[in-house]
Amino acid sequence: MSGLSPAARRTVLKGAALAGAAGLGAAACAPGERAARPKNPVPTAPVDLGEADAVPVGGAMLYREQRLLVSRQAEGQYKAFSAQCTHGGCVLTKIIANEGKCPCHGSRFDVNTGKVVSGLATVDLPEVPIKTEGGMLIAGPDA
Repeated sequence: MSGLSPAARRTVLKGAALAGAAGLGAAACAPGERAARPKNPVPTAPVDLGEADAVPVGGAMLYREQRLLVSRQAEGQYKAFSAQCTHGGCVLTKIIANEGKCPCHGSRFDVNTGKVVSGLATVDLPEVPIKTEGGMLIAGPDA
């Protein structure tokens, strides 16, 4: 590379850096490899999620800051799951057509069951205990 002009050398180095970065990205998600799992994908203490009626009947709601997904299948029937993708640990960002979507690699999860619908994730979302108390939702241990 010593015979190259400074501009040509920069071009070669940029190309090598981009190729290396692309290789690292591919290696991180190579078939048969397991992505690192988050250490605590579920709360270790009770979490107050606010008013129970904020979750619509027949719908679901993401609590991104608390990393929780809550669905309400019928009046008084709530289910909660970790909102942390089981593939790479990214927090789900939106719910479309009763599926929670991961922004990182496109995995999708059923909001009523936590089951993987599609994408790179192969493990369902962990269920989290949830209860209503005085019209408020509480998720986590002892719920």
